Amino acid sequence: ITPTLQKPAVVIGNVAPLQSLSNGSVHITLDPKTLEQELPPPDEKEAMLPGEQNNEALETRLYWRRFAVLAVFSLYSLVNAFQWIQYSIITNIFMDYYNVSSIAIDWLSVVYMVAYVPLIFPATWLLDKKGLRMTALLGAGLNALGAWVKCASVGPGLFWVTMSAQIICSVAQVFILGLPSRIASVWFGPREVSTACATAVLGNQLGVAIGFLLPPVLVPNTADDKDLMGHNISIMFYGTAGVSTLLFLLTIFVIKDRPPLPPSKAQAVLSTGPAEDYSYKKSIINLFKNKPFILLLVSYGIMTGSFYSVSTLLNQMIITHYPGEELNTGRIGLTLVVAGMFGSILCGIWLDRTKTYKLTTLIVYVLSFIGMVVFTFTLNLGNLLVIFFTAGVLGFFMTGYLPIGFEFGVEITYPESEGTSSGLLNAFAQVFGIIFTLIQGQLTTDYGPLSGNIFLCAWILLGIVLTALIKSDLKRHGVNMSSINKGQAVSSSDFNFHLPHQTSI
Repeated sequence: ITPTLQKPAVVIGNVAPLQSLSNGSVHITLDPKTLEQELPPPDEKEAMLPGEQNNEALETRLYWRRFAVLAVFSLYSLVNAFQWIQYSIITNIFMDYYNVSSIAIDWLSVVYMVAYVPLIFPATWLLDKKGLRMTALLGAGLNALGAWVKCASVGPGLFWVTMSAQIICSVAQVFILGLPSRIASVWFGPREVSTACATAVLGNQLGVAIGFLLPPVLVPNTADDKDLMGHNISIMFYGTAGVSTLLFLLTIFVIKDRPPLPPSKAQAVLSTGPAEDYSYKKSIINLFKNKPFILLLVSYGIMTGSFYSVSTLLNQMIITHYPGEELNTGRIGLTLVVAGMFGSILCGIWLDRTKTYKLTTLIVYVLSFIGMVVFTFTLNLGNLLVIFFTAGVLGFFMTGYLPIGFEFGVEITYPESEGTSSGLLNAFAQVFGIIFTLIQGQLTTDYGPLSGNIFLCAWILLGIVLTALIKSDLKRHGVNMSSINKGQAVSSSDFNFHLPHQTSI
């Protein structure tokens, strides 16, 4: 190979005597052994992954403590989700007790979504700057505080107190919803990370399930006895406060920022990078420049917002066609969420085995749309067994989608912070949840459940189109699959040319 070099030229390595040519070029001959030993690319240090520059092996290890961290987080996330839905599933009872409208009770759920949007940016900043432990303590602590304030709200004229308590719980949620992918990434290995994320999300879903099941049992409709109704509400509130306080204490002793050694090569690479180079503002800008992530933001917001809306308005939808069936309404909600829990775990296991993030996301989205259509047009058939079945199918796919979206977001945005990407996904979910709940609620009140559900079906169909447009680039998976050596860590695109074994320049 005889390229023409512009003067002045810098030559690295041992070279044979130079021969000047008439056109001003030079002819250089290199010994092949010299090429192999003495001609590294000048920018190889910059091209290598962090930790490679010192020729150090990236050591990884899994710790048993990871299961305790996951369990404690899942449990206090469960209690927070329970406190979100405990009013909505017995809307008519709380309307009667506090003497307020259905819209006022809906706002006890919507406030969770409203609080999340402005607070997500300081919350994710705190997660990145202060770590997992501080964020977890705030989430668990505020959750317990809100539960105790609710105990002081038992009284027909104290709706404003229960709203204040719900606002505190909604702030706690900001420090909870973005943690599943962070816990999974910093504590669990590459072959279990999606399952761990699904399990962490499952805790929140289980809380919703219990929120559907327990309130109708603990607070039956005793419209003719307000004192008994207040006593039952008090039992529910004090029980919640006791459990949330215990979980706050466990959080203090169990949850730590990260293990002594990282669980995966992807985390090892990140942990060896200089912390002072991290910029939260730059991370946000990078995420909003990532077109596949923008598409995921909107499609995730549509799906999760639809789930929030259906969960909040389930009581009103069922009671419209089946008056007096508060207990079965709770059981239908339980069926919806428990089926979704199975969907979450199965999808997490599937992703860990196949890494087919986009295909799985698209299939689950399409099946969620089908489930929503079937639920919509069978709601008024007069057969509760049909509603149980269709709600289970809808929940299996719609709720099962949640951890898939989290993990897909982490993959296409690596090496950006998992907390930041998950926080933005949740923020969009809350925005869509607010819009969908208010619009569907108004449509349900004015025209009936059919109109509100058709409204959601149209949006979910749009989400399918947006999901199909997402370009799948699994960056984190690529790092985990590499052997982290110089030959593979350096991309060939970083260099202007390659030198074969026998080369004359």
